[in-house]
Amino acid sequence: MRFIQLYHRENILSGLFGLALILLIGSVASSAEISEAEREQHKFFETNIRPLLAKHCYECHSANEQKGNLRLDHPSFLKSGGDSGEVIVAGKPDESLLLEAVRYESFEMPPEQPISDKEIALLETWIKQGAYWPEEAPPSATAGEITEEDKNWWAYQPIQKPDVPNADTFENAIDAFVAQKYSEQKLTAAPQADKATLIRRLYFDVVGLPPTPEEVSAFVNSDDPAAYEKLVDQLLASPQYGEHWGRHWLDVVRYADSDGWRKDDYRPSAWRYRDYVIKSFNDDKPYDQFIREQLAGDEIAPEDPEALAATGFLRLGIYEYNQRDAVTQWHNIVDEITDVTSDVFLATGLACARCHNHKFDPLLQADYYNLRSFFEPLVWRDDVPFATGEEVAAYEVKQKAWEEKTADIRKALKDIQQEYLDIRTNQAVSLFPLDVQAAWKTPTAERNSWEHQLAYMVDRQAEDKRALANWNNLKGEKKENWKRLDAELKKFDKMKPQPLPSLPTVSDAPGEVSETRIPDKSNSDTFSPAYLTVLGGEVPEIKPTAQRPESSGRRTALANWIADPSNPITTRVMVNRVWQYHFGRGIVSSPNDFGQLGTKPSHPELLDWLASEFIENGLHLKPLHRMILLSDTYQQSAFHPEEDQYDLIDPTNIYLWRSHIRRLSAEEIRDSMLAATGELDLQQEGEGIKGEHNRRSIYFRVLRNSPVPFLHTMGTPDGIRSAPTRYIATTAPQALLMLNGEFTYERARKLAERWKEISDHTAFIDQVFISLTGQTPTESQLQQGLQYLSTGDEADLNARRTDFCHVLLNSNLFLYVE
Repeated sequence: MRFIQLYHRENILSGLFGLALILLIGSVASSAEISEAEREQHKFFETNIRPLLAKHCYECHSANEQKGNLRLDHPSFLKSGGDSGEVIVAGKPDESLLLEAVRYESFEMPPEQPISDKEIALLETWIKQGAYWPEEAPPSATAGEITEEDKNWWAYQPIQKPDVPNADTFENAIDAFVAQKYSEQKLTAAPQADKATLIRRLYFDVVGLPPTPEEVSAFVNSDDPAAYEKLVDQLLASPQYGEHWGRHWLDVVRYADSDGWRKDDYRPSAWRYRDYVIKSFNDDKPYDQFIREQLAGDEIAPEDPEALAATGFLRLGIYEYNQRDAVTQWHNIVDEITDVTSDVFLATGLACARCHNHKFDPLLQADYYNLRSFFEPLVWRDDVPFATGEEVAAYEVKQKAWEEKTADIRKALKDIQQEYLDIRTNQAVSLFPLDVQAAWKTPTAERNSWEHQLAYMVDRQAEDKRALANWNNLKGEKKENWKRLDAELKKFDKMKPQPLPSLPTVSDAPGEVSETRIPDKSNSDTFSPAYLTVLGGEVPEIKPTAQRPESSGRRTALANWIADPSNPITTRVMVNRVWQYHFGRGIVSSPNDFGQLGTKPSHPELLDWLASEFIENGLHLKPLHRMILLSDTYQQSAFHPEEDQYDLIDPTNIYLWRSHIRRLSAEEIRDSMLAATGELDLQQEGEGIKGEHNRRSIYFRVLRNSPVPFLHTMGTPDGIRSAPTRYIATTAPQALLMLNGEFTYERARKLAERWKEISDHTAFIDQVFISLTGQTPTESQLQQGLQYLSTGDEADLNARRTDFCHVLLNSNLFLYVE
């Protein structure tokens, strides 16, 4: 224990300057977390509360009508209340008249029927958390308009490649644009990072893993002036690149292997989307193709299993299939698809325009429902095989042969079973509201898209009910006949082909496409596919694709518009995301919001220059990475000789006068431990693994309600909402997990065991240091390590070596990368 205390004290003393910077970064992270918390409050309000109030309350209590002299469409009216007084007491739901009314405890609002328990819980949470409502003017009864000033917002301007300032002075244009800001802010760049620091930074940023001691030694001792450039190319070509950068994308699209909500059912084939993402990054798939496949893969390449897996993007939302309110459930599904599509690809907070025109950005309610209507005919598919056309054809030949041989047996079995299956089906269907039952009972060939969607929701529950049938419970002659026929059928099992693997995908429903209206407002205007008004509001020509003529082609039209290089938002958004993951902060620090609630770009000309280069390079990401990684800006040290002065000018390092220090992500910490001990299994692809394993963390099964404890504690997103940025906070549970957790201690033991053949203490300390930190120890660190390892009985040496490794695993030298 004395060694542990001395070791940490030595770290603090020898790295005081660095620690000051880490503390500064900690304070910056706190302010960023506050900003993100406010953003989350806003998102919660606009996604859950305002839609709820608009749906149930605005008809009688808004700008157009004020029954009981009460308005519920602005916070000032909540405070003043109506004839019965104040309706909300912030922080005190049980004292709020609004809650009493919706609970039917005093007033009964809405009068037609009570709102759902889930909606009441949302209101309770909102009031308990302070009843946040963004600052805004009280709404009037007139609709908003988009002004010329709105259209002039920076994100809506066409991308024009700016001239590189002082182009003759800099080899890399990034450095030229950054230096221009230095000049304006009276800053200079930090010196270049030393080689050991640089290789560790590069490895973690590109592949999410540490370099081996041999790789560090080879790079540090190389005299090749192109060694760094060669290493960049080597890492970008590594299959581990796709795993690391795929994980970033999965954060943004809120990937998970389960449904969420209370039941949180496992999605057995969701992982195919994860593997598609990893492969796409490794293949350096053009970003426009990446977009098109995720939004419309079934329309543009219906025979390509990879394209079908890509549409798993449209299946990632939280969903509780055992709900009876199929109408609201499906509306929620399509609303979330609309919201996430606008967030991920356009960084446009369109969710805030679901119930009204956006209060800050030039986004109309009509824009929301026009975009939503691109998804109007969408239905979920669970019956599509993950197979090529040739594989499907071969399967169908064998299946047909089996069906012909067993037709009579199967018909006889069906005659016995059908009565019981019908009873179970009808039991499931009868639990739904009458309008949903009517949609399900409509003959399949006569259904419109809305009826197909509702029927899907019913069928999912009916299938579960039918699956519970136990044919051993049959009685008498029927049971004997069933057993005999079942035995006969089993004789043909060898002839029956194995089912093809399936995947969760989508298609357009057959039949007439239903009109898009505002839910619960049957008299609302109808909406048709159209692009954002502020960007011209073009109504696209929509026609089925040649590859899938039975589909509407709506999602292909949307995907083409989003992916078009002339779209001013899309490429800026992706370039900004890449920049953010390399520098810890985007040129726009609100990566999912390029609107008024977000931040303006710190280097607008650089953003547009990079977006232009991205387009000119065919929308491939690897050339963009390469350009960033080869810049002097990226290769700077995290420490600057003028740091005290520059902190006063630019305390958050917006202008990039030094590199940033960041804590490793949860996955990087876990994977690095396994890499250091030699246990890491680099096998790729396949179904997510439940329980501990030695593969990379991206291959864990992601269950929304049962996250992996280590990853969850260390900050991995929950998969419930888009996570464009990980705000790393150091918490007591994290420290306790690292210090006392079994996984960390076992890695320390394995690490000590891995190098047990090194009898010399100095060599052992060097090996452990470079394995975990990429650096050799300082003289002071070495002496403290030697003092600790040399003290005590020889019989306890393995335990002391384990403790030494354990301490280093808990140190900032391991947990942070400069």
